[in-house]
Amino acid sequence: MDKIWLDRYPADVPESIDLSANETLIDVFARSVNDFADNTAYINMGARLTYRQLEQQSADFAAYCQHVLKLVPGDRIALMMPNLLQYPIAMFGAIRAGLVVVNVNPLYTPRELKHQMRDSGAKAIVILENFAHTLAKVVAETDIEHVMITTLGDKLSLIKGHLVNFVVKHVKKMVPAYHLPQATSLSQALAKGKQYHLAAVSCTPDDLAFLQYTGGTTGVSKGAKLSHRNIVANLYQALAAYGPVLQQGKETIVTALPLYHIFALTVNCLLMMRLGASNLLITNPRDIPNFIKELKKTPYTVLTGVNTLFNGLLNNQAFHQLDFSKLRLTIGGGMAVQKSVATEWQNLTKCRLLEGYGLTECAPLVTVNPYDLESYNHSIGLPIPSTEVRIVDEGKELAVGEVGELQVRGPQVMSGYWQVAKTPELDQEGWLHTGDIAKIDAQGFIYIVDRKKDMILVSGFNVFPNEVEDVVAGHPGVLEVAAIGMPDDDTGEKVKIFVVKKEPSLTQDQIIKHCKGELTAYKVPKLIEFRNELPKTNVGKILRRVLREEEMAKSGH
Repeated sequence: MDKIWLDRYPADVPESIDLSANETLIDVFARSVNDFADNTAYINMGARLTYRQLEQQSADFAAYCQHVLKLVPGDRIALMMPNLLQYPIAMFGAIRAGLVVVNVNPLYTPRELKHQMRDSGAKAIVILENFAHTLAKVVAETDIEHVMITTLGDKLSLIKGHLVNFVVKHVKKMVPAYHLPQATSLSQALAKGKQYHLAAVSCTPDDLAFLQYTGGTTGVSKGAKLSHRNIVANLYQALAAYGPVLQQGKETIVTALPLYHIFALTVNCLLMMRLGASNLLITNPRDIPNFIKELKKTPYTVLTGVNTLFNGLLNNQAFHQLDFSKLRLTIGGGMAVQKSVATEWQNLTKCRLLEGYGLTECAPLVTVNPYDLESYNHSIGLPIPSTEVRIVDEGKELAVGEVGELQVRGPQVMSGYWQVAKTPELDQEGWLHTGDIAKIDAQGFIYIVDRKKDMILVSGFNVFPNEVEDVVAGHPGVLEVAAIGMPDDDTGEKVKIFVVKKEPSLTQDQIIKHCKGELTAYKVPKLIEFRNELPKTNVGKILRRVLREEEMAKSGH
């Protein structure tokens, strides 16, 4: 479509990015650790890691992979840990050795882990001890030859590290028994690697950097092939969109989303590395009280998250007492940001919550709301520089305001899925078919209406769960909500919602009355179930699929 959105972007945001330098992530990393050597790169549980230390320790890890493990460029290495200092050390080390990083959700079941390891063909893995029992159950059925185990206290001070490890293992009993006789510790690996010299590798922009597996919320997860070019392009696209309000060497970003998730990997880890920023790593963001204690200790300027994280913080009174004077940029992604959450966030922090949109297959950013947006506008923003978008229905490109599938083309779009001969989601012209239903307004702002697969069909009318959820979430007595379609003999489907209460006295009648004032009759929920919590991914995205499966199982379908 015509680039009508260019008129809406601030004047200092360019139409496109320049990739003529053909940089790889190795090049970007080298520049940053040189320019910001003595800046703090990462903070975690009170421990700090400078860019100089990150450069040295990642070199030690890379050298160990090269000289001891005998891994060669193109080999896959899995990383399975939450936000710890060990993650960037291992990740950047792997990249510097020319390896392909396979990020793994630590909460995977043995079945899920086995699938991802077998599919990727990973030869090595770095894993937090807390999850080693999962690996032990399936490692013999994979290609993994080398296991490196780390603990929560490995990169903390000697005394604190020992204390944390003792409490985690013996008091809280968070480390189930496991048997991995071939394993070595990450600390030993780094010590051995220090004895060797890191050999430079030949790396091109078209070489794979990451096999980033889709969340698996719609079936078996697939590995998106993300090259150095894809990742570097998205890094610079994000820098073009938000760089004007970010200062080199002076930012501190709160990283509560796990770095193994593509959103945090690109925005928090790589973009902020390019800027010489500090990352405050939150290992367990679900522990809101301790999360808030960490926020008290470190002045922060940027915060990213998902709607459920922002909602959880807003519903904790201690969070309301924090100093938000330095906070200049808040970005929401991963799931729809609800109006009630965005409005309350802006009222409290005086900082706009800017919703963006992306996909694993796009490394991930596709659209962002401009930094000068006045207030929440329900949209996922404007296409980032060098990104084309269009709305299509049955092969026909639609006009402004019409609803259809969102398709994306740009340098950040993957080349396909790993071990998949043909990727139907990616056509011959390079357009990625997202499966998201959207529309574009006259200014170029894009609005996600819903996922194709989540659409509810009531008497032939489309009902989009996002719309229902947004309305229900606007009731002051509601903490969280999820909407799905249920079979109905008369209307084909009917809307059912699952609600977590904020106010214990909340009733079904109150919710229905609220909805009737905001929704057409066929969109009003016919079934309401109150729950103590809703199923979520590890990044806090509510899993409608799990709710649907539970309901189908109850009805015998």
